[in-house]
Amino acid sequence: MTEGAERLPHALLIHGPAGTGKRALAEHFARFLLCEASADKARPCGVCAPCRWFEAGNHPDLRWLEPEAIARPAATDEGEQEGRSARQAKPSLEIKVEQVRALAEFLNIGSHRGRHRIALVHPAEDMNLHAANSLLKSLEEPPAGAVFVLVSHRPARLLPTIRSRCVAVPVGLPPREVAAAWLREQGVKDPNRWLAFAGGAPLRALEYATGPRGEAILRLLEALQAGRLQAGTIGDREEIDALSEVLQKLAFDQALMASGAEPKYATGAPAAGQAYEWLAFARTMGRSRALVRHPLNPKLFAAEMIAAMPALRRRR
Repeated sequence: MTEGAERLPHALLIHGPAGTGKRALAEHFARFLLCEASADKARPCGVCAPCRWFEAGNHPDLRWLEPEAIARPAATDEGEQEGRSARQAKPSLEIKVEQVRALAEFLNIGSHRGRHRIALVHPAEDMNLHAANSLLKSLEEPPAGAVFVLVSHRPARLLPTIRSRCVAVPVGLPPREVAAAWLREQGVKDPNRWLAFAGGAPLRALEYATGPRGEAILRLLEALQAGRLQAGTIGDREEIDALSEVLQKLAFDQALMASGAEPKYATGAPAAGQAYEWLAFARTMGRSRALVRHPLNPKLFAAEMIAAMPALRRRR
């Protein structure tokens, strides 16, 4: 190994707001470590065998640890994938202890290329308690050559003992004008509006502006601003998820305006009510956002969220 590699920490914690490119940074760092370009070339080179394996998603010295619901499909036989889908209709939203134990087995075998073995954990706060304790054991006694890269949107939810064993790499929001210019380059119309609703996170703003969730958000905001937001307009659980996000950000905007500050998320509704009641509603919506994927009656759940809005409560 080079002198620089010997000084490499065994664990990094890349943390910051969602939608700021932390996952991409973690991937780039992994590619840098795995690249086998000569010292006189830029790394990652993109052309060596390890770089090509990384792009194909099958580098033998790299493992992703993610909830099944967001994990990329492994490079396996197509029939095996179909069988797994049939057996498991509802992928897990958390990282399980079995996944961490399998990761430990991977880290304790020799590297295929005689270099690093890398574990990328994303989002790290989605580990359940058993998984987190299992990972902690590996962080306390890391195998030689193993590098852990944890990506977290909410590092405060991680065990303090895990945070203390990682070198923290904070990733903040880019300057608004820089993020807006980048969104324009991606073909986004009205980038400032989407950037505001995304809380300044450019990747999340791009996802909103170009995906079906953004279309649902626009419909909900238009109905909210026109005073015709009703549970009957909510079609499925995905729209309930968007509704809970819209209502929570509306609550924050209302609380800010009631306190004499500028709204943050550009939800567009006129100021109404007191800051304390909107903050209480925001907390309620935070709990609701954690429940939207559970089995429930979408229209009934939507009706309960809308009815709890402080402005509507005063009208009854």
